Amino acid sequence: MIVCIAEKPSVARDIAKVLGANTSHDGYMEGNGYQVTWTFGHLCTLKEPHDYTEMWKGWNLSRLPMIPARFGIKLIDNSTYQKQFHIIETLMQKADGIVNCGDAGQEGELIQRWVMQKAGAKCPVQRLWISSLTEQSIKDGFQSLKPQDDYQSLYEAGLCRAIGDWLLGMNATRLYTLKYRKERGQVLSIGRVQTPTLALIVNRQLEIQNFKPEQYWVLSTLYRGTLFTLQVEDSSSDDANNDEEASTKNGSIKKTLRGRITNAEEGQRALKAIEGRDFIVTGISNKNGNEAPPRLFDLTSLQVECNKKFSFSADETLKYIQSLYEKKFTTYPRVDTTFLSEDIYPKCPGILKGLLPYSNLTAPLLEKKLPKSKKVFDNSKVTDHHAIIPTGVNPSGGDMTLNEKRVFDLVARHFIAVFYPDCKISTTTVTGKVEALPPEGKTKGETLTFKTSGKQILHPGWRVCFGKWIEENGNWHQEKKPDVTNNDEDKKEDDGTEETENKGMLPAFTKGEHGPHTPTLSEKWTTPPKPYTEATLLRAMETAGRFVDDDELRDALKENGIGRPSTRAAIIETLFKRGYITKVRKSLNATPTGINLISLIHEELLKSAELTGQWEKKLRLIESHKYDAHQFIEELKAMVSKIVHDVKQSAGGSL
Repeated sequence: MIVCIAEKPSVARDIAKVLGANTSHDGYMEGNGYQVTWTFGHLCTLKEPHDYTEMWKGWNLSRLPMIPARFGIKLIDNSTYQKQFHIIETLMQKADGIVNCGDAGQEGELIQRWVMQKAGAKCPVQRLWISSLTEQSIKDGFQSLKPQDDYQSLYEAGLCRAIGDWLLGMNATRLYTLKYRKERGQVLSIGRVQTPTLALIVNRQLEIQNFKPEQYWVLSTLYRGTLFTLQVEDSSSDDANNDEEASTKNGSIKKTLRGRITNAEEGQRALKAIEGRDFIVTGISNKNGNEAPPRLFDLTSLQVECNKKFSFSADETLKYIQSLYEKKFTTYPRVDTTFLSEDIYPKCPGILKGLLPYSNLTAPLLEKKLPKSKKVFDNSKVTDHHAIIPTGVNPSGGDMTLNEKRVFDLVARHFIAVFYPDCKISTTTVTGKVEALPPEGKTKGETLTFKTSGKQILHPGWRVCFGKWIEENGNWHQEKKPDVTNNDEDKKEDDGTEETENKGMLPAFTKGEHGPHTPTLSEKWTTPPKPYTEATLLRAMETAGRFVDDDELRDALKENGIGRPSTRAAIIETLFKRGYITKVRKSLNATPTGINLISLIHEELLKSAELTGQWEKKLRLIESHKYDAHQFIEELKAMVSKIVHDVKQSAGGSL
């Protein structure tokens, strides 16, 4: 008898149906030579400190660090879990072979390996590795089962992650609680990923609190219904302050600190100097360009988009996309790539045909051969799983909640869009000048330069997938607001600079034309960085705290991101549950408890996103056979021992 073990009862039922195991028993399905059983996620966990020695049961500084000679696992103390485990154990003791049908990822591998170890399984084990739960995918997966040994490094990486979290979490939490707590019963929770994530939020909040706004002025003018902005020279050199002082003395309008008008009198003088003077168009340039379709989704980018568009938390988005996967509408969600492997390309026409509600978008694609872009299909960018895409199961009338439909719509439209051509755009930049009124005693005034720019859609290309576009007199424009945002994911921090681009088309200007204009002087203040939202925090976790707009650079930084796509949502939820952060609308704010905790931690290893990202990189290297798991654990033990020693020796503490 072959025993198949899945991670959830619903997945086990899907597998049993395909295998012909249709007879129900308590805790498993049987038939056609198979017994299909299941876990409920984790049935086993690493032992707790007191399971190793009674000495570690009580919290005592003198007994830290706690480093077991050998880590062990135990059943989770839950009667339902324990009953199911004993059913699994009985089946495995009699099995001729086992098929590990856990989720095809690091955590899924760890969950099932621990159960098999605890059950004392001795027979050969094979691995089912699939990216969707459709009937065809399951059939194909059983036709190409792999030996479990092929996934040994995946298990080792998951085990190292679990041990690392235990070593740091157990020791650092007891260490800081015993050393610094203000009242008994208060626990200062420290985590390998949790703490640097909290530090990101706290540091941003302190940056906002300590921000000192600076006043400046913007001189702009309205000419032929178009707003032009003064182009102020940047004199932010070592002598910037001297330049500003000199400019006031010699009457110059142009030279100002950091490219802005920072003196109200200077601004008013500039305004008066150009009032009543003609505006002259000095240059017109047109630059045509292409905008590529947005990337396919990995889990993080989907969570970012859903937070921006629907205000879903990262945890909510994960639940919705996991449900869509289990309902067979989308592929495996816990992925960190936005690419597809080349073997998916032949399946794409079939997937598009299955998206019946989107037939108006897919029909033009299916009339000819689909393009195969390296920006979409690249084996070198795919390891265990590809980007999240639809499976081709018709979503019409499917068992989806409203929020699941919203998430599916994003996934489907992005998948369709990658086969559409680039959006063709034209950017027009117009410059102009005003000869200022000469100062008293001068024959010639300064020449002030102004600029504006506008973008025109020459052909929407992939943008038709995200809204209705209509053509009028050779010009394209949207009939209504698009359903999703474009691929300009993360905007740069607002530093108070002026936006000079006009939305929509500009009038037809002619070089040398001139005429009256209406200048205005606007008072502005520099603004602090914005608080984190879940969207921007997820991006910061993905790139170890660095802000990156470029997709390729962000891909490169993912190696050093903190946490895994599948765990980041849980980390954020943990910070909420422990009272370290709160949410006001979309903004994440650190609580006094969270701020105080980070202020207590002086060891950069515990709170640095960059350093934690380096550990994450080693875990990825273990997974790809490029780093030794034993060495990683020894490094963690040494690091924990040093942290414990340093904190014990440090001044302060309340006990």
